[in-house]
Amino acid sequence: MSVKMNLTRAQFDEVMVPNYAPSPIIPVRGQGSRVWDQEGKEYVDFAGGIAVTCLGHCHPALVNALKEQGEKLWHLSNVMTNEPALALATKLVNATFAEKVYFANSGAEANEAALKLARRYAVDNYGPEKDEIIAFDKAFHGRTFFTVSVGGQAAYSDGFGPKPQAITHIPYNDIEALEATVSEKTCAIMLEPLQGEGGIISGDPAFLRKVRELADKYNALVVFDEVQSGMGRTGDLYAYMGTDIVPDILTTAKALGGGIPIAAMLTTSEIAAHFKVGTHGSTYGGNPLACAIGNAVMDIVNTPEVLDGVKYREQLLRDGLNSINDKYHVFSQVRGKGLLIGGVLNEKYQGRSRDFLLAAIDNGLMVLVAGANVLRFAPSLIIPEADIAEGIARLEKAVAQIVEA
Repeated sequence: MSVKMNLTRAQFDEVMVPNYAPSPIIPVRGQGSRVWDQEGKEYVDFAGGIAVTCLGHCHPALVNALKEQGEKLWHLSNVMTNEPALALATKLVNATFAEKVYFANSGAEANEAALKLARRYAVDNYGPEKDEIIAFDKAFHGRTFFTVSVGGQAAYSDGFGPKPQAITHIPYNDIEALEATVSEKTCAIMLEPLQGEGGIISGDPAFLRKVRELADKYNALVVFDEVQSGMGRTGDLYAYMGTDIVPDILTTAKALGGGIPIAAMLTTSEIAAHFKVGTHGSTYGGNPLACAIGNAVMDIVNTPEVLDGVKYREQLLRDGLNSINDKYHVFSQVRGKGLLIGGVLNEKYQGRSRDFLLAAIDNGLMVLVAGANVLRFAPSLIIPEADIAEGIARLEKAVAQIVEA
């Protein structure tokens, strides 16, 4: 018989590797866009587990999918395929530019696969010297050594020894720098159409068109990291659908499982052919339990009701943030798209995003940061209007707490 342990935040420091600094509270239950901690305190969730819980907590359709698949088949291996994986891959192909799907467990793994595939495609078609990957300052693509090296934040990649080579970083949205950098050596241009960790920065339409133009000119692949911007987050199923261009490879994770670890790399048949049998793999990729939940997420998110609702909720959230700013003057800009919104702190509050996050928690609201100067909001795509209003009210109290201190 198991004995119930008295689990506290202090035990994190005793038993966990100290690479995180979690807040003092420990959530124990969630329903929709509300969360309760060990003490029974209620929070409005504007964080969404970093854009993961796209349908809120414990959505009935996802709970049912978990229960039903949990009584059938949890895991095989990729020696065999399974019905949920085939169904989800088919839905992704039917809904996007893609013709082929590779499943993984996380955004980093999907991006790792995308980068390896881009390199392999170039080597097979043009030779080993075509290996340069162009990426962008402030980008974030994961924490594997390859993906964190491609990501444009040296603080995350420095200090681990020699990095993977042939990676060039240039400023995001800088057409001149792009034109000066792309060459016959370029095998891929990798970017987020809406930078998340980098500060909620949208790709300019002219810049994105130039990415596609230069990639075509130099036989390079365009890789869109839609780990954070995908699955309805911007009001389109994938953010590329709201641009003038189509990528060659797209990665998706986070919201794809609504809280269950799953990721996918999407591409064309021509490009996918270069991942021959044994070239790449994942023990859990395409896991039937995760894919069953992914199917349920797709069935709900990829509907006009939800996608149009994201655009409507975006305006409610923006209006609320602007109302707070009119009164307290803390943001220099509110930017982003859909329900991936950033409040950029003005000069007076530079470097204090975490202070605002902690004040929000004190006032019963869960938010995110995107660096030291941006508050990030990524709530459920179906968050009720009443919860948006309540969250804004609690955020105003948090802002007042900082401003009036």
